[in-house]
Amino acid sequence: MKRTLLTIFAITALFPLAGCQDSTNGNPSVSLKDALADRFLIGVAMNESQITGADRLGVDIIRREFNSVVAENCMKSEEIQPREGEFDFTLADAFVDFGERNGMFIIGHTLIWHSQMPDWFAVDAAGNEVSREVLIDRMRDHISTVVGRYRGRVHGWDVVNEAVMEDGNFRESPFYRIIGEDFIRLAFEFAHEADPDAELYYNDYSMFHPGKREGVVRLVNNLKSQGVRIDGIGMQSHLGMDFPSVESFEQSIQAFIGTGTDVMITEFDISALPTLTRGADISDTSRYTEDSDPYPDGLPAAVAAEWNERMEAFFGLFLKYGDNIKRVTVWGLTDGDSWKNDFPVRGRTDYPLLYDREYNPKPVVGWLKEQK
Repeated sequence: MKRTLLTIFAITALFPLAGCQDSTNGNPSVSLKDALADRFLIGVAMNESQITGADRLGVDIIRREFNSVVAENCMKSEEIQPREGEFDFTLADAFVDFGERNGMFIIGHTLIWHSQMPDWFAVDAAGNEVSREVLIDRMRDHISTVVGRYRGRVHGWDVVNEAVMEDGNFRESPFYRIIGEDFIRLAFEFAHEADPDAELYYNDYSMFHPGKREGVVRLVNNLKSQGVRIDGIGMQSHLGMDFPSVESFEQSIQAFIGTGTDVMITEFDISALPTLTRGADISDTSRYTEDSDPYPDGLPAAVAAEWNERMEAFFGLFLKYGDNIKRVTVWGLTDGDSWKNDFPVRGRTDYPLLYDREYNPKPVVGWLKEQK
């Protein structure tokens, strides 16, 4: 881990970065990536406007403050292979180019996921589920094409996403129904064949649930017992103000460290709004009520202070396990970028990220820079 970090920082030094002032007080300030250099990589999910350079203010902050990037959507299978055999690498290429130009640790997200995959992937021309052999061939072709294109350029891949339910059982996805639990092993093997040097991760949400925690530990230990390369566990961290407890999250960190793999905090955000649903299943919906969007004109000062305290509590936990947590990635740059504004009902105004809608850092950013 430390050798990887040193490599990334050495590359970063070759690229002059914009800005050296903390906009909250105008005084010289270290960047987040410099402040956390001895702890973990600090990453951010990039959206299309940032990848293309349209969001120039956002791009400047990403270059200055972060040393790892992941594409929010453009590397998902429905985006990158919308029709069988027809790959669109336009945005993905631009994303990888950005990461390389700025000496960043680049994450590919995600190879195999039951959600946000193209309609054709698991069915035939008549709409019936394909055979086990056909789906395996489609998995192999997709993974080898995508990973192979970025061989030696993308440093780590979320190979399989969200395959375990909260009770620890496997999700009844098309991959599981048609292939069985072997689809996970096969996906990791295909990815390793396509790029033997890339790190390979399992990524999932609600990882603080005891059942899911135990299920993921079983999965990872089983893969390792079969000689499958798996380098890390990604803990999607879409959190709320009232769940989970820091203690239950810490128990999961400890359990995943026990598998002998690295731990990544992925997709990190904390919603400031009342909880309507827990987790990150994008198929979840909820009836709109007057209470669903309580702060459309701004977050009250007392709620903002409470949110910052909760952010500090979780970042404090991540710092505590800095020898085992390789990366912390926030799922978007500013509050205006966040998918939480439309989840689980459209039109919500949320405040879950490190920077506000005007690109100003929140107090937790300054707090982090003081945690050397």
